[in-house]
This record gives sequence, C-alpha cells and structure tokens, in this order.
Amino acid sequence: MSLVVVGSVAYDTVETPFGKHADLLGGSGTYFSLSASSFVAPSLVAVVGEDFRADDRELLERHGVDLAGLRSVAGKTFRWGGRYRDDMNGRDTLFTELNVFETFAPELTPEQRRASCVFLGNIQPSLQAHVLEQVESPHFVAADTMNLWIEGAREGLLGVLAHVDALFLNDEEAQQLTGKRSMVLAARAIQELGPSLVVIKRGEHGAMVFNDGDIFYVPAFPLEKVVDPTGAGDTFAGGFVGYLARTADFSPMNVRRAAVVGSLMASFCVEGYSVERLKRVDPETIAERYTSFLELTRFPPLEL
Repeated sequence: MSLVVVGSVAYDTVETPFGKHADLLGGSGTYFSLSASSFVAPSLVAVVGEDFRADDRELLERHGVDLAGLRSVAGKTFRWGGRYRDDMNGRDTLFTELNVFETFAPELTPEQRRASCVFLGNIQPSLQAHVLEQVESPHFVAADTMNLWIEGAREGLLGVLAHVDALFLNDEEAQQLTGKRSMVLAARAIQELGPSLVVIKRGEHGAMVFNDGDIFYVPAFPLEKVVDPTGAGDTFAGGFVGYLARTADFSPMNVRRAAVVGSLMASFCVEGYSVERLKRVDPETIAERYTSFLELTRFPPLEL
C-alpha cells in the first residue's frame, strides 16, 4: 500500500548529558519517513529552505523516500533547539524558528492524492484538514498532535479527529484532550471522537494501543544507553504505520505486531544523535531485535 506523510523537515540543535550538537537533520516528517522506509517507500510532503543540505536530500532519496512533495523555497529551513535533563525524560525547548515552515501549505501531487495510507504529522489542525480535503479515498489515515493544538486549536483538531482512523499522542496529551487521568478512559473518550485506533506513547515506559475493543501494551526495548531521544515518537509512528502499509493487514494481531515494530524502531533512533542510527538499520538488524523483543516479553502460563 502506498504511504504519504505530511510533516516537518528541520535542523535541530540538541544538548544531552553526552554533549551538544548543532544543525542536526530532524523534523517529524524526516524521522517518520526514514523509519517507514524500512518497510515501504513513503512519499514526503514538507518544505525546506535554500539552506537544506544536498547530502540530507540524498540521504532521504537513498532510503527510498519519494521527495516529489518536498518543496524548496526562499528562506531558511525550520530550526529547533532543546536541552535534555539528566534523566533524559524531560527536556526544555531553547528556541523555535519556524522560518519557511511558518507559511507551509501542503499541496499533494496527483499521485499522492491517491495514496492508500496517509500520516498527518504534528502540524496545525487546519493544515491536517487541508490534506484530508485533497486525498481521494485512503484506506487508512493516522494523525499526530500536541498540547499546543489541543489548547489553542481544539475545535479544528476535533474536526480532524472525526475523519481519521488512528491518533498518536502521549499520555499527557491524552489527559489534556479528554480530562481523563486513566489512559483506558482517555482512550475510550478519544475513540468516541472518531479514531478507532488510539496509540498513547509513554516514552521509556512504552505505549498503550487501543484498537476498537482490543487493548495491547508494548514496552520500550531496554537499552544500555540512550544518546538522544529526539524524534523517537515520530520514529515509533513511522515503524508502526509503515509496517501496516507494507502488510496491508489491519487485523488486531497485526496491529499488535506493528506496535512492536514501532517500539523497536524507536529503540534504534535513541541510540544515536539525529538519524545517525536510523540510517544504518537493515532488515537483518530489525529481525534480530524483533526476536529479542519476543524473548523479553515471553512468559509461561500460570500454574496454580
């Protein structure tokens, strides 16, 4: 199945307990696309400035990402800077420079309009709605959101949720959107808004997947060292949706399998700065980590 992703491409400045790095390739569209590219050839819709490096464009193309929808316009590429705390769970935003992303208006090519699967990255709900108006008859539409849109563009977001099949958000955002402290109750409330599939990301504690009446918990893969958590959530979504698009199987068991794939792809992401680790992932490495994941979560039946 064909997959279109609409999101941001950015240059990040990241500070972690292990050091500071500037002008790293980032953005929700970038992380999602590179993760999904392990399973399908995603088509990216985004905007960059004149300063977007040729090497970064070649990296995306080399991983099979279709860049027909990547517009290059006068100005600078979106930039973001953040500092992670010692526990690597919390972070502080140091600066956000929207630059060319401020006037981003996603326009899909004729081929992208016919996509089977669509992922609406973390952009303004009005832009997500604009994309929905362009796609013809997608089989599966997933969206991401954040606290900024929940608070400042709630009505627009609710309008989008009524027309999507899946929503990805973190636990704080789920609580903010629904007013429910229990993630089970929050997921049910979100399902009543439209999406039958709700994926609540919980960082180092994994994710909870609510698929109609099926509830599944996938842990985060345990690592000796987390280098840079930036983009882990988008990488998770890319692996999740990319695997569903590859298999064209939306059964409850395969959705569970896709969640595990998303979690292990995110585990690769955090092992290096920016996309350094993601760009070295191959099918054999994915299969090996998936097998390890199975062993980590396998336990015998209870005997009384």
